[in-house]
Amino acid sequence: MENQEIKLIDLFCGLGGFRIAAEKVFAKMQISSTYVFSCDFDVDAQKSYEANFGETPFGDITQIDELDIPEHDILFAGFPCQAFSICGDQKGFEDTRGTLFFDIARILRAKRPKAFVLENVKQLVTHNGGKTFQRILETLRNLGYQTHRKILNAIDFGLPQKRERVFIVGFREARHYVWQLNKTQMKPLSEVLEKEVSPIYFASEKIKQNRLRSVKGKFVRDEFTIWHENKGGNISPLPFSCALRAGASYNYLLVNGKRRLTEREMLRLQGFPDSYKIVCGYQAMRKLAGNTVAVPCVIEVIDSVLSALDSQTIERKNLNTRVAAQESLFV
Repeated sequence: MENQEIKLIDLFCGLGGFRIAAEKVFAKMQISSTYVFSCDFDVDAQKSYEANFGETPFGDITQIDELDIPEHDILFAGFPCQAFSICGDQKGFEDTRGTLFFDIARILRAKRPKAFVLENVKQLVTHNGGKTFQRILETLRNLGYQTHRKILNAIDFGLPQKRERVFIVGFREARHYVWQLNKTQMKPLSEVLEKEVSPIYFASEKIKQNRLRSVKGKFVRDEFTIWHENKGGNISPLPFSCALRAGASYNYLLVNGKRRLTEREMLRLQGFPDSYKIVCGYQAMRKLAGNTVAVPCVIEVIDSVLSALDSQTIERKNLNTRVAAQESLFV
């Protein structure tokens, strides 16, 4: 790809996590790239994206003609996950958000980019006994794309957040693809948490006392912990955060059982730089941060995709057998 300018599009762009990751990878590899299209239905996402990248994303993808989207080389899409999430109703394609995958498919069919990277919750793989995921892969392969998939956890790439997501990458022409994953040690919460925060982030005295009673007798070794409340109401003090969730209760995660995460802390847990401008209110940022991608994970995936695009094409004969062997474990 030497001396080429790579054109990119960013569907369901949210806060722009894919873009931050891509810009880092392209800068490191000294490859010229430009974003030619982005879209997101959420007005707060549009506001945040414009403030940080100088471009206002287009709106509802279902109302955009695929022929109007500019030609591009790589498509990024963290398509809506609520229809497949374990914390949602898991209605899959019965949910209108689940059908948005087919808007990705119609763009791939019309524009035929060289590659794509998709991201969604881990539960997509097992939803409806695996039938939903197989339908997605079948659709992509019927479009002529060689596909690979893997579940990655943000905690394996330096972030103190246990966040498992499935990544699907695809290539228009079959290529030698390897998941080049440079896992790194988790940074401590002390590097993420702000030293001083406003009183507005602190939980009520009643909630704090309830949390203390819930963990009574449990050994808390670390100076900084994030107390996670699961769906059954059980509290676990952990030296990392459980996955940020867009629709979680305000007290789902509490620092040392006392206060909520700040907007900046949520962004840090997703790997966003401190230079990222926060222009929306707390409720909007909780939703957007919970829906965004973990930047370090995406960096590794994009790096692997670019390496594959720089390799020679291969014959498709027996390709599916080799891919299945490579991806027999989703880890």
